[in-house]
Amino acid sequence: MPGPSLTYHDRSRIIWLVLLLLAAALMVVAESRSWLIEYPAGWQLPIATIVDTSMHWIVNRLKWLFRIVSGLLDLPLNGIQHLLSWLPWLTTSCVFVLIAWQGGGRRTATIVICGLTYIVGVGYWQECINTLSLVIVCIPLAVAIGFGIGVLGLKSKAANAVIQTILDLMQTVPAFAYLIPILLLFGFGPVVGLIASLMFSIPPMVRNTLLGLSRVPREVLESGIMSGCTPRQRFWWIEVPTALPQLLIGLNQTTMAALAMVIIAAIIGGFDDIGWEVLTSMRKADFGQSMLAGLVIVALAIILDRMTAAFATQRLPTASHSGLRPKRFGAALIAVCAATLAAAAALHPLWTWPDSWVYYPAHELNSVVDWIIVNLGATLETIRDFFLFYILLPVKLGLRRAIAPFTWGFSMTPAIAIGYWIAVFLMALLAWFTNGWRLAATTLVFGGILYYGVTGLAWPVTIAVLTVFAWQVAGPRVAAFVFGSLAYLLLTGIWKPAMLSIYLCSVSVTVCIVLGGLIGTLAAHSSFVSAIVRPINDTLQTMPQFVLLIPALMLFQVGEFPALIAIVAYAIVPMIRYTEQGLRNVPALAVEAGIVTGCTPFQLFWQIKLKLALPQILLGVNQTILFGLAMLVIAALVGTTGLGQEIYLALGKADAGRGIVGGIGMALIAMSADRIIQGYIRRSHNVVWSS
Repeated sequence: MPGPSLTYHDRSRIIWLVLLLLAAALMVVAESRSWLIEYPAGWQLPIATIVDTSMHWIVNRLKWLFRIVSGLLDLPLNGIQHLLSWLPWLTTSCVFVLIAWQGGGRRTATIVICGLTYIVGVGYWQECINTLSLVIVCIPLAVAIGFGIGVLGLKSKAANAVIQTILDLMQTVPAFAYLIPILLLFGFGPVVGLIASLMFSIPPMVRNTLLGLSRVPREVLESGIMSGCTPRQRFWWIEVPTALPQLLIGLNQTTMAALAMVIIAAIIGGFDDIGWEVLTSMRKADFGQSMLAGLVIVALAIILDRMTAAFATQRLPTASHSGLRPKRFGAALIAVCAATLAAAAALHPLWTWPDSWVYYPAHELNSVVDWIIVNLGATLETIRDFFLFYILLPVKLGLRRAIAPFTWGFSMTPAIAIGYWIAVFLMALLAWFTNGWRLAATTLVFGGILYYGVTGLAWPVTIAVLTVFAWQVAGPRVAAFVFGSLAYLLLTGIWKPAMLSIYLCSVSVTVCIVLGGLIGTLAAHSSFVSAIVRPINDTLQTMPQFVLLIPALMLFQVGEFPALIAIVAYAIVPMIRYTEQGLRNVPALAVEAGIVTGCTPFQLFWQIKLKLALPQILLGVNQTILFGLAMLVIAALVGTTGLGQEIYLALGKADAGRGIVGGIGMALIAMSADRIIQGYIRRSHNVVWSS
């Protein structure tokens, strides 16, 4: 009789056992075979050269067409910019306040008043107007194009499949990579920022259009058919009005994406906007000036966010402020414009804010920074060195290279190395007997990573472990995608910078998971903590990525640690919010059942609440990873290495091949992480890693 067949979990154990043994053998062999660590240049594919050659071929033949498009877009951009520059600050401000009041009432209007007062008060009105003109031109174009693409995806499944793939690329390819081909095609100037903003801000509108129109209730559609509407009438009179709240949310997200990209586009210069002001101040280490200009970006972002969000929520049934009727609102706008123009014509300070009214405390801020560096510099340096020597470098280089007499006080001798591995194996055995083989395998994998470092692992080991992990967590299709992504990184010659990016992002995400999970848990169990955390989250989420670099750069100079701080500040928000939301939404019946069965508060949290909230918390982890990778590219401005630096250097040299290859590599890393986590959420935790 044939013996009993191996179960899925038995096969998983055998696969991981063989894999770990092979990985250990390869790492031993890699000590004398450098090509296992450094993929030979002769084996790489010249994809960057092919892309660069193709890009120049396109530019040489179609540059005239793109320059015509650039000229056409330049007309409304210049028109809006000249109009806003000519208008009195009082008129523009009053129009914004009236629109804010119409959308969200006194509270939104008050926020807008405070933001505009700061912008005009510190003397950055003209730079802000230049940025605003780009956003104003970009938003209608992005909304129209995104809406059209969304409708096309809704009507055709084949088109939707293509659109979803393109959207994934557009939202994961770093913004810097957009700028290189756009710069070559459209030339130098503010139109480059406009085109880049369009590409970056279209995807949110597409996704919200698809979501809103697909959720129109069937009974609403049937009522339109029964009333005799034609397909066109049913679409414009029934489907679009029903989906309008979701479409307005798309408008809000499109506005914020456009503003964020306009700031990044300032890197290539050509426009005296607020992003360029921040960039030049940072390059000169004028931290007071960069902070004041950065706060202008924050104020503008909050103004646009609150205004567009107010109109989105106004359409919901719970909205309390209805505003004026359209005709009365239009008449009020005309009256406000006429009155403020007349007042500004009579009183010049109401037309142009006088220099004597400007309060620009850059010198005072620089003095504060100097005081902090002088008095707290040693403490800040100690904090930086602790994270660098005992966390960042061990993960990056491995304990075998990070441990040195200068940092740790001793060297990694053979005896210490043997003791380390004995400790790892003992911990793995303990994990096996207490929690099963999955934790034992995880212990061995992380023990190897910590010893050799992310950059010291043999590339066949990294590819094999990640591919098998993806297979068991998310299935063969995701495993094939992960394998193809890793092969792309290897064959294109960007393996080393990719590993540097993965290392820094992994440390940052780990900090976000631990710290953000703790804060989210506290907020879920305390309304007081939640009330404190909520406005901080709103500010961090509204604040453009660019601005988060300023305080980190001020206090810790350039390097990987300030980049870590900036990444954590940007990526921690979804972890906090999803953790809090997941724990708050645990069914009350499940909690009551736990209490009835005699669970302690500790057991109630770990065995019931956390398990039921895990899918939503994992969505937060997913978003944290994507946010971290997005911020990692911006962090190249403070001296990090990795793919972000590759893309940034390619932008400086207008090297399309290098920039696009690096940008696609970053996108593939983000998409791989996204697919693995989504696959894990879909599959049962017990099925995947059951003991």
